[in-house]
Amino acid sequence: MRNLIQFFIRYLVLFLFLILETVAIICIVNNNLYQGSVLFSSANKITANILSISNNVTDYFQLRTTNQMLSQENTDLLNQISALKHQLENYQTSVTDSTKLPTNMPPTVRFISAKVVNITTHKVRNYITLNKGTQDGVKPDMGVISNGCVVGIVKNVSKNFCVVIPIINSDLGINSKIKSNNYTGILKWPGTNYRVAKLHDIARHVDVKPNDTIVTSGFTSNFPEGILVGTIRYANLEESDSYYDIDVELGIDYKKLTYVEIIDNRLYDEQKTLEEKAAE
Repeated sequence: MRNLIQFFIRYLVLFLFLILETVAIICIVNNNLYQGSVLFSSANKITANILSISNNVTDYFQLRTTNQMLSQENTDLLNQISALKHQLENYQTSVTDSTKLPTNMPPTVRFISAKVVNITTHKVRNYITLNKGTQDGVKPDMGVISNGCVVGIVKNVSKNFCVVIPIINSDLGINSKIKSNNYTGILKWPGTNYRVAKLHDIARHVDVKPNDTIVTSGFTSNFPEGILVGTIRYANLEESDSYYDIDVELGIDYKKLTYVEIIDNRLYDEQKTLEEKAAE
């Protein structure tokens, strides 16, 4: 109590000044319309700025939730498109026999939405960790896409997570083709620029042009045919070469990757088992 009294005594002049200043401002505002309007206008501007900052901060923290919702909606749309394509194929098959009706069999491909929880882009063997695992139906060898572009292939899976080998891993090769002429080759990353890979095995007689689109060939069960891989940015052929030297700018920017879709091909095991038997 003694210290409190000493504090008030020490700053008595300051407190008295502030009180008199406040009384003076109130008197000026109440008795002068112009000064009052200026004060209220300034107060409104300050309040508006504070509210604007508050709204911006709130919107920023809501972006994560919004992005998750958009990713799930995108996955739902992909599943609906897959289901519609399957129904259309069944219908086209059934119309050849007027006694049959389109079946209601489930689509052979569905998509599982996932979020990137870890990623590397500076190594020769990069990897991506996703927040979906066996309890979500994820298995090794499933293809992974984002925004309609190839990302990579699932390698290892645990209960809650999976590790994806992306295109920017020198161990991975993606069977791809030139969309304009259907010539196929193997797309591999040379381990340098994370945005550029090489398309191999395109013979010299093929017509290759810059800006040609590269898509999945559909020759493997990891990816359906026609998913975007990238765009040809450079194609060179020396007189002594049998194959082109082709640079492909990848459709996906791994440094901006946040949400992906995992491809669940329900016929994968059947196709793989049959092909393994043929190779025996």
